[in-house]
Amino acid sequence: MTTLSVLDLAPIVAGGTARDALLNSLDLARHSERLGYYRYWLAEHHNMRGIASAATAVVINHVAQGTSRIRVGSGGIMLPNHAPLMVAEQFGTLAALHPGRIDLGLGRAPGTDGVTAHALRRTLHSDPNQFPQDVLELQRYLAAATADQKVVAVPGHGCNVPIYILGSSLFGAQLAAILGLPFAFASHFAPQAMFDAIAIYRREFAPSTHLQKPWVMLGYNICAADTQAEAEYLRTSSLRAFLNLRLGQPQPLPPPDASFEASLNDMERGLLGQVSSASAVGDVKNVRQQIGSFLAKTQADELILTAQIFDHEARKHSYTLAWEACEGLSAETKAPAKEAAIEVSVEL
Repeated sequence: MTTLSVLDLAPIVAGGTARDALLNSLDLARHSERLGYYRYWLAEHHNMRGIASAATAVVINHVAQGTSRIRVGSGGIMLPNHAPLMVAEQFGTLAALHPGRIDLGLGRAPGTDGVTAHALRRTLHSDPNQFPQDVLELQRYLAAATADQKVVAVPGHGCNVPIYILGSSLFGAQLAAILGLPFAFASHFAPQAMFDAIAIYRREFAPSTHLQKPWVMLGYNICAADTQAEAEYLRTSSLRAFLNLRLGQPQPLPPPDASFEASLNDMERGLLGQVSSASAVGDVKNVRQQIGSFLAKTQADELILTAQIFDHEARKHSYTLAWEACEGLSAETKAPAKEAAIEVSVEL
């Protein structure tokens, strides 16, 4: 059974504002909940003019407050930017406000450029390679407090927030396997190591009190429309944004551009080719075929779909069509039975 979820990068579009983006995120979350998507994640990025979710825990509360059933969480919190105690308190607070609905995805990248990363570190000497120890420290804060524990996360200790390890390399796969935690691979923007990471995670997975079997979540780009031509046109916004990011020039999400393809040079075409393997673009029929092929190759337990589309209504429609496309794949491809996917019991 493949679970379908949503990854929202809270895009600030050209000519729009952060307020617009945050209101759109809530509207999309409500739409996703009505359709039946299982979870709705937001990502930590800093100093990005086109992303409104820098204060990720705050935005998670905004979305969770305005919905009623869909799980809401981070995809992810970049742990080297934060003291584990602060993360435990923030997500303990979210769990207290929205019991049984909060997820905590953790990554080790800064989620920004080097200069901004230094502005975010706990100290200028913080080391992202300390990530495994930070995860263990965070788990201790989220566990039931012991009688002699000197530092207790309040709220946080003893809460039931599932932890996911995020990654775009083999490192995250190995760590998730060792800790017996679910693994989310960022194939939507860095699919090169995807198959190796999946293989390592599944091969080395050690059952834990949190998770008995491996759980692979894969990021996947979606741009669905009523016609193939419209989908290809709408997707030019996300492709231009991807190039801007790779070239170190992040900007608000641009409007679609009919001349985009003709404007590309060989280097840009090469960069864009890297993300095409984890993308579906087209009408319902073509999207169904592309998603089906991807699932057959990866055997993913969960796809978390991201749609960077300039027009908000077109973006919502894309998620509607993606849901319809997956209905044609299998009756079991969508949201799981209650907690079937996530018995990530979290006595962390």
